[in-house]
Amino acid sequence: MPKAKVEMPRSCPVAGFQKMISGKYKLRIVWDLKDGPLRYSQIRSGLLRGLEGTKEIAPRVPSRELKALTESGLVDRKDYGLMPPKVEYRLTARGRSFVPVVAAIRDWGERHLKEIVPDRVAAE
Repeated sequence: MPKAKVEMPRSCPVAGFQKMISGKYKLRIVWDLKDGPLRYSQIRSGLLRGLEGTKEIAPRVPSRELKALTESGLVDRKDYGLMPPKVEYRLTARGRSFVPVVAAIRDWGERHLKEIVPDRVAAE
């Protein structure tokens, strides 16, 4: 079955990019897949790392994010057709080309969020 292509607006690349990566966990999923293929359970448990106060993520949320990333061509889903089911997700060439962008966002966060968070807490 051919994969549906997600239509991106051509008028503004920033708007198209924002639409493609909008979602609570998409950037983190791409970041976690940078080191190689992962199964759904590994991705889901990886999303819980580093989130204070979060103990559980509804299964439909990472599933929805993975489906959107697959439709946008950043992630490939491989179903091995086994019982019990075995499905792996990996970055496509397009997804691997996106990793340096996520790394730049991570680096910016490392440098600047330490300054923002204490100021925000003091203001509250």
